[in-house]
Amino acid sequence: MRAAFKLLLGLTLLALVPAASMSAPTPVRPDDMTLGNPKAKVVVVEYASLSCPHCARFHNTVFPAFRKKYVDSGKVLFVYREFITGPAEVAIPATILARCAGKANYFKVVERVFAVQEEIYKGGSIATMHVILKREAAPFGIDAARYDACMADQAAFDALQTRVERAVEEDKIDGTPTFVINGKTISPPVGKEMDLATLDKAIAAAK
Repeated sequence: MRAAFKLLLGLTLLALVPAASMSAPTPVRPDDMTLGNPKAKVVVVEYASLSCPHCARFHNTVFPAFRKKYVDSGKVLFVYREFITGPAEVAIPATILARCAGKANYFKVVERVFAVQEEIYKGGSIATMHVILKREAAPFGIDAARYDACMADQAAFDALQTRVERAVEEDKIDGTPTFVINGKTISPPVGKEMDLATLDKAIAAAK
């Protein structure tokens, strides 16, 4: 795991605010994690990091209503693309864990990590973080032995590095959360974080 950390630490970006408005690709990739109707006319892509407080606030407070209104109704295909922001020591293992849980549980783990992100930071140590992540992983069939195996999976770390490099080099992502709706990057109101009203407007314009 230390080798993987060294590889990905070089990609860690300290910016935790949305990137400036720009165009980005929206076609779904084979390694994307998605929710909703694959035939939906509107594709909402979120680039997020599991160590990003802004991302956590969005997923804890806005995403449930967004999902109910657009994703569960079949109106939107939601694409979640992983990114790494500091501290990478939190983002990397949490992301590896979500992938290790499998497609059926991936988003459940992501949402649980966002839900306990503040607890992880208050814990103050990497050891405490792993205790918390193991606790959150247990309901999804990941016991301590499997957790350790997930953290030792070099192929998983290499694949994550590839996804993050692609986000940086091809998609020009430099901060999280970044939202792209049908190829157009959507920014929240100046001085604020992404809210449902902003997404409502952008989705209506994209139809």
